[in-house]
Amino acid sequence: MTLKIPPPLVMLSLGGVCAWWTPVWPPLFTLSFYNVLAALFLLGGAVISALGVLTFRRAKTTVNPLKPHTASTLVTQGIYRYSRNPMYVGLLLVLAGWALYLQNLVALLIMPTIFVLYINKFQIAAEERALVALFGDGYIEYMRHVRRWV
Repeated sequence: MTLKIPPPLVMLSLGGVCAWWTPVWPPLFTLSFYNVLAALFLLGGAVISALGVLTFRRAKTTVNPLKPHTASTLVTQGIYRYSRNPMYVGLLLVLAGWALYLQNLVALLIMPTIFVLYINKFQIAAEERALVALFGDGYIEYMRHVRRWV
């Protein structure tokens, strides 16, 4: 199962579960400003993911999360100074924003947690093994200084 499902598809699938879940477990909270908060999460997540993609494009390396072994450059600049996985952080924020928009506390607590657990186990662990094999001590040093998420 490792590296078989693109992370955006994982996020969209969990977002679909959130939408399906909402009528089953109606909104457990109502915030007068939930639309603004949801929009901030959605927009923030989209911007963070886009910055990650743009930084990879500028470095002329692959953005394909299913083929980390094809990376040509170790990217440690830009947003990658703060997170080793800003694209996944962005997807997480989009998913949380969607759950906020639905006003469903269960979806807000469970779906992002499932996303993080899944991505850590089936995506990031495999990527890290591939990047250590490719970039050796340079990537290990990078891992020591920059957190996996934030």
